[in-house]
Amino acid sequence: MSDNTPAPTPAPTPVPTTKTHAFQAEVSQLLDIVVHSLYKDRDIFIRELVSNASDALEKIRHLQLAGEKVHQPDAVLEIAITTDDAAGTITISDTGVGMNRDELVANIGTIAHSGTKAFLQAIKENGGANENLIGRFGVGFFSVFMVARNVAFYTRSWHADGENLCWQSDGSGYSIETLESEEKRGSRIVITLQDEFKEFATASRVKDILLRYSKYVPVPLLLNGEKLNTVQAIWLKNKSEVSAAEYKEFYKFHCHAWDEPLEWLHFNADAPLVINALLFFPSENTEKTTFALPTRTVSLHCRKILVDDAPRGLLPDWLRFLKGVVDSADLPLNISRETMQDTALVQKLNRVLSKRIIKHIEEVARRDAALYDKFWREFGIFIKEGIVTDHINRDALAPLLRYESSHTEPGKTTSLDEYISRLKPDQKAIYHLTGHTRAAIENGPYLEAFKARGIEVLFFTDATDDFVANHLNSFKEKDFADAGQADLDLGDTPAATGEPLPEKRLTSLCEWLKSELTNTGEIQLTAVGTGNRLVDSPAAALNTDKYVSASMRRLLKSMNRSSESAPSVKLELNPRHSLIHKLDNLRDTDPAFARLVAEQIFANALLAAGLLDNPRDMTARIYEILEAAASRK
Repeated sequence: MSDNTPAPTPAPTPVPTTKTHAFQAEVSQLLDIVVHSLYKDRDIFIRELVSNASDALEKIRHLQLAGEKVHQPDAVLEIAITTDDAAGTITISDTGVGMNRDELVANIGTIAHSGTKAFLQAIKENGGANENLIGRFGVGFFSVFMVARNVAFYTRSWHADGENLCWQSDGSGYSIETLESEEKRGSRIVITLQDEFKEFATASRVKDILLRYSKYVPVPLLLNGEKLNTVQAIWLKNKSEVSAAEYKEFYKFHCHAWDEPLEWLHFNADAPLVINALLFFPSENTEKTTFALPTRTVSLHCRKILVDDAPRGLLPDWLRFLKGVVDSADLPLNISRETMQDTALVQKLNRVLSKRIIKHIEEVARRDAALYDKFWREFGIFIKEGIVTDHINRDALAPLLRYESSHTEPGKTTSLDEYISRLKPDQKAIYHLTGHTRAAIENGPYLEAFKARGIEVLFFTDATDDFVANHLNSFKEKDFADAGQADLDLGDTPAATGEPLPEKRLTSLCEWLKSELTNTGEIQLTAVGTGNRLVDSPAAALNTDKYVSASMRRLLKSMNRSSESAPSVKLELNPRHSLIHKLDNLRDTDPAFARLVAEQIFANALLAAGLLDNPRDMTARIYEILEAAASRK
């Protein structure tokens, strides 16, 4: 024996078998399917047997609570596992309800209670042992024959007059013997492994399996005398019974985390599904600092037994930053407990969880602005992703958005609800401007018209913000509007200083600029004119595409999905600006220099709009202008 493990208790020598039984044909078929094609991972036989032992212990607990007189009432409720890698055996014992002779035959000898017949009929009707069928029939015990050469099942029923029995099988048939020696109440399964699967008789291998799948069983789980389940399944408790320290301890244990959780959500629901969930918000967004592909980190359990540590469809992808556990007794599982199979139920579970998580995030935002600000800075990108990708929850996510604006101080954010509360009486839209930074937006020409009118503008500084607004389209019946668009109606021109260029000269200047600049660069200049938005800037390039903003165009280009047509703009002039007056004069006095200045004004406007991809020509032109200016008398 190795692994420094104690020798297992020798099995009692059974009396000679009086009769050997053949499995019913259906059971033989089932065994063939289990061994050769059903399970993906052979190690799950330990999970199945431990789960069965846990169920047996739960039944004896209920019998005792109900006042039933049970055999050996003082027996400690526990599951004990011993390994012997030299002999190639693993023994799993429990002090649960045990079985009598009829129960042995009914549960693992025939098809009466195991569900085997219904399982095989479903396979026949559907053309194979697919994962949409195999979870409805409770035949997990037979998984042991994937690895076993022989199985000896010793058992003693909880009834006072129960027999000491041994059920044995090598997979071809079974025998049931009456033992002379006294067995403890419950069951003891001695598994003699096939040579190629003797790894499952090593303590280290079994420990890894138990800690993965069965570490939260509700009774002590012993491996060679060592208790493995040291942390409770606190998600099944009432949250009033769990301290903050216990939550943090569980987070580090279950999620293998080193940080402190930023926040957690613990809830229990009975309808429309029985759900017990404990979900943690980490303190950091690891996707910011790693190139690893995103992974799901919320595990799925059924009655404390792990079903899937990375279940697909349990939560929408945008919630992948969450960690924790979801436990539901309502799940129809495949026979190996590996996947959920009822698509409609999965979707229902997804919707219930998503709705509850969004509600909790809203509650955090209301009760603790500082905490929500931390959450938003780390995980706001996931909220935006949800709005773009999750049409079911899109409207519910919109109030969670946060942006800096012309109303907030640098570094502070506002919600869409707060923005709506500050609307001007005749304001028609939610206005936003896009730029790399807040400073870039504030120093550009587009904000001044809104500042002059006292209209708040949201600052979009993330590449995805335009996509988010485009998918939302509106919020509380107010459409989103890019403040850099050409067709905005902002009402009367605010008070401005300076005399405008005379109408005839202005019309002539616009025509001249249109003819001189039409073929400049890769931008389609559709029009040159004046408007009522500019106050301090001489000109602005206004986007004429309602659906693709400059930032969206840059993002699409980075994804090699840019549109075939060049971006189109309207050049709007400020007729009161001194530079526009001087440009008009230069047309008459120095046409060549006037053209350089016009091209530079246009380039500056494109740069402010985020539409100047190649500044090389602009830099060369600046030097040319400087040289010409230095030479002028």
